[in-house]
Amino acid sequence: MAPDTLSASSSRPDPRLSLYRLMDPAVLADPYPLYRSLRETDPVHWDPFLHAWVVTGYADCITVLHKFSADRTPKPEQIQALGIGALAPIAQVMTKQMLFMDAPAHTRLRKLCSTAFTPRRIEGMRAHIQDITERLLDRVAQSGRMEMIADFAAPLPAIVTAGMLGVPTEDHEMLKSWSADFAEMLGNFQHNPDRAARVLQSVEEMTAYFQAAIREQERLPREGLIQSLMTAEVDGQRLSEEEIIANTIVTMVGGQETTTNLIGNGLLTLLRNPAALAQLRDDPSIIEPAVEELLRYESPSQHTARIAPEDGELGGKAIRKGSAVMAVMAAGNRDPARFADPDTLDLTRKDNRHLAFGWAAHFCFGAPLARMEGQIAFATLLRRLPDLSLDAQKLVWRENLGLRGLKALHVSFRAA
Repeated sequence: MAPDTLSASSSRPDPRLSLYRLMDPAVLADPYPLYRSLRETDPVHWDPFLHAWVVTGYADCITVLHKFSADRTPKPEQIQALGIGALAPIAQVMTKQMLFMDAPAHTRLRKLCSTAFTPRRIEGMRAHIQDITERLLDRVAQSGRMEMIADFAAPLPAIVTAGMLGVPTEDHEMLKSWSADFAEMLGNFQHNPDRAARVLQSVEEMTAYFQAAIREQERLPREGLIQSLMTAEVDGQRLSEEEIIANTIVTMVGGQETTTNLIGNGLLTLLRNPAALAQLRDDPSIIEPAVEELLRYESPSQHTARIAPEDGELGGKAIRKGSAVMAVMAAGNRDPARFADPDTLDLTRKDNRHLAFGWAAHFCFGAPLARMEGQIAFATLLRRLPDLSLDAQKLVWRENLGLRGLKALHVSFRAA
């Protein structure tokens, strides 16, 4: 039982309502019935298996994202005390990432990092992203089939991200591999000893890579995020090298993992809804609301954790200061109190203010870039790959409980 809860101890825990069930591949393949049960049965639920409150209603998720603390990463000394000191280098990086900070530290870092994501800069990347998209599809157009994740959804944002960072685009496969490893630290509940060594190695390799990139930028400046972080200044303050590296890593991971999942999840959704696919193919002008609906319907980022900053109440439950609280954005995005007929895909849905990119101070500042990549990707796929269909296959979802994405997606189409 949890000493920091008042109402949780009065009833026996129901394992059927635990988010830990996402460890079951069958539940991970379709988590929405679990989310619905939580939202309808106990929308602010104490999960004793995760030692956290699980929040599934749209309005309550906004409260958590807006008012609760993001400063939840154990300090390196706490890692040592837990007997897992080998992971201290990972914690050292994460504690310097804005994702795990509150104001004023978060505000300072966000201002400095946002200089690389101005609307003008993002719009200036449109032709470049379109060119990458076309070239990736040129490679498969004559074959009549492709594995969508490896051939397209993974390399597209990886190449875009390399260019955005200001590092050689030929390094994109290495960057993608590192991102997938680091994303395990962001998306999973459990500490996986079998994977910890690989994640640690990736963090060490990324750190060395970006240290070398900074030295190269000092010698020969090149436009991109790294150069922006090296030169950005707000109120006379600049970033330390450790802060530059840590926030380059989290921006790189966020920019790749969520966009890969948006493309893979979104295309699977369209293929499972042929009428919607035909609607978008026949009317490309609806691409912007269509991408918003795909983000809502099958959110790449499913949940995130926060810490209660003080004693309070949420959904009629007493939440004690310091309690872990998980906002399940994917559940909020299917809340019928906010979205009419939420389990139906509606590519022209109005008033679609979903939670896929978070909310408030921690709203993803890379969202405009992800949206543009998604819009270009779906429009070009449907234009260039006629008679697109899903191959017979067993779909396997990545073992990442928070960042939802497919391991592979095999499709066929009429060869050029």
